[in-house]
Amino acid sequence: MRPDRAVDDYLRHVALDRGLSDHTVAAYRRDLATYLAWLDEQGIGDTSDIGAETVTAFVAAHASSQPQPAPSSLARLQSSVRGLHRHLTREGIEDEDPTRRMRPPRQPRRLPKALTITQVEDLLDAAGPAPAEVSPTDPVALRDRALLELLYATGARVSEIVQLDVDDLADREVVRVRGKGDKERMVPVGSYARAALEAYLTRARPELARRGRGSARLFLGARGAPLSRQSAWLVIRAAAERAQLTAHVSPHTLRHSFATHLLQGGADVRVVQELLGHASVATTQIYTHVSIDALRDVYVTAHPRARGYNRPDGQEVESIGGGQ
Repeated sequence: MRPDRAVDDYLRHVALDRGLSDHTVAAYRRDLATYLAWLDEQGIGDTSDIGAETVTAFVAAHASSQPQPAPSSLARLQSSVRGLHRHLTREGIEDEDPTRRMRPPRQPRRLPKALTITQVEDLLDAAGPAPAEVSPTDPVALRDRALLELLYATGARVSEIVQLDVDDLADREVVRVRGKGDKERMVPVGSYARAALEAYLTRARPELARRGRGSARLFLGARGAPLSRQSAWLVIRAAAERAQLTAHVSPHTLRHSFATHLLQGGADVRVVQELLGHASVATTQIYTHVSIDALRDVYVTAHPRARGYNRPDGQEVESIGGGQ
């Protein structure tokens, strides 16, 4: 099969049969476009001519390209190529999978960066005043506050939040979120987010909807069209700048903060897993490491024998857990 036809068939499979999100399918499409361009340069016009050495050479060429790709980008590229060839084998189009022995590169372990509770409050306040303080003539401020309050209250991804319809809110206390693979989960909504949503739905959304052609989406743009993921990201970035947060704040920062603060408050990791929509608890357990680091910092600061002790002459002796 021609490589370009194989890629088209695979992308239809992941979009229609597996129900992956548009964002994920677009990432696969970009990665496989890079693969197709390289195959064309090598004069390879049929997938039956692709062997393990071909894929290895492609990965090596991409890894040594300039600027050098990040380990996460290289791992995703390998995953896209591996998925393509596994699909061709499963469908009986090819007999052998040339990526069968491929192993993804080891990536450095990165702990998610969460904001403190005070920083989250500053960010939310910067997104827009509290509902009682906002004039009905300022619907965008009400929308922005409701958007960020809901992101932090639910830990949902931005892509999930902008896909919400008004009907996905059940009595304002629970929201139905559609995650990866179109899997649904029900997530409670706290009182602050409920108040912000109520103000937005009654005093702002009708005005925004009047400017557009009518949409069932919960969050609307200034002209009445559904709010895009990119526009939601701009709302978060603008709020972070107004809050003068020096740490890098991304849409996922509120998701990280949601999980970290729940675990610090005593929530069970499996409950957090369900709320985040993680398929495996192993994915959620990375947040337990963040919480342990925070506990260690408090311990070292507060415990008299954690870091050292003061001698009678006033000099501090550094001895973590050691004797005198």
